[in-house]
Amino acid sequence: MAFIASRLSLIKPSPTIAVTQKAAELKAQGRDVIGLGAGEPDFDTPDNIKKAGAEAIDRGETKYTAVNGTLALRKAICAKFERENGLKYTPDQVTVGTGGKQVIYNALMATLDKGDEVIIPAPYWVSYPDITLLAEGDPVFVECPESSGFKLRPEDLERAITPRTKWLILNSPSNPTGAAYSWDEMKALTDVLVKHPHVWVMTDDMYEHLVYDGFRFCTPAQVEPRLMDRTLTMNGVSKAYAMTGWRIGYAAGPTALINAIAKIQSQSTTHACSIAQAASVEALNGPQDFIAERGAIFAQRRDLVVGLLNDIPGITCKTPEGAFYVYPSCAGTLGKKTPEGKVIASDGDFVTLLLESEGVAVVQGEAFGLSPYFRISYATSNEALTEACKRIKRFCESLR
Repeated sequence: MAFIASRLSLIKPSPTIAVTQKAAELKAQGRDVIGLGAGEPDFDTPDNIKKAGAEAIDRGETKYTAVNGTLALRKAICAKFERENGLKYTPDQVTVGTGGKQVIYNALMATLDKGDEVIIPAPYWVSYPDITLLAEGDPVFVECPESSGFKLRPEDLERAITPRTKWLILNSPSNPTGAAYSWDEMKALTDVLVKHPHVWVMTDDMYEHLVYDGFRFCTPAQVEPRLMDRTLTMNGVSKAYAMTGWRIGYAAGPTALINAIAKIQSQSTTHACSIAQAASVEALNGPQDFIAERGAIFAQRRDLVVGLLNDIPGITCKTPEGAFYVYPSCAGTLGKKTPEGKVIASDGDFVTLLLESEGVAVVQGEAFGLSPYFRISYATSNEALTEACKRIKRFCESLR
């Protein structure tokens, strides 16, 4: 339609949301579908956090808040960064958004001019390139192959930086691969960044607390303090606290950048939900012991899924360090045919035919910028995961 803005032609709807919606539609039609597309913990929000939200309603905390978030929440965020990451921020260096996605959107809209480049390691979370394009920036993809653990190598980062580079977006642990950078791996990247003072760093630390096997999480400004004045350290309560629907993300960085983000937000949502902000104060300040308990369950699920997938002909799966995703290769199925004669020419075909044939919904690797792979979220029950892998195996064994 002629009145739709041309910029919308640059982007597509989120593929992960599309897969989840497709699975829900098929279920509504009576199909037996196992949805492994959503990046959402199956645990409930802890009771103390829900209670804090209810009590905020009872106290009448249902009015507008400051654009960047309530002072109580920004103080809690500062305390979290110092306690867990050794990073010292003041409340005026903190922004609270309606989910981490809005924080990223605000930051790129506030800083990118036409033609500015954003380095995005691939595989990447599906929204990074599209938000960059909406802000008139140019995504620069750097492939991170399985042979490097799906991680950005310092020499590849060095090659990708140009005079037009404005941001590097770094996500650890990663959505979609679960790959996480050790301290030494992060230091190798920050050593490159120190040499290029015009490049800013945006971290997506949303899966910080979901790491396994004794892995030690770290974030760039923690590893290299000289990057503090050009780093936006982003996090949120969605994953570790099972609060996806509460929609609270946050970030800390230089005051000038935070003020620019506030200017954008003042003309969009104004601020995040006051009730969700009150609940998030309790999330960050309250008991944290349940995170490790749930993490142990996620680790067990990870091991279950990796073991089952590696027993399937045509599929291989690396064991990730964190998050709640695996990113198996389906290279061994390419070129094969289903019993109906349909050829699997890509991971997109694999995902489509798997859903049609066995009712298992996963996300194709091409959506994340690296093929031929697919993403499975193991944030669901052992029973569902076992049955899904059984169906994937049956599907792969049927190929000729």
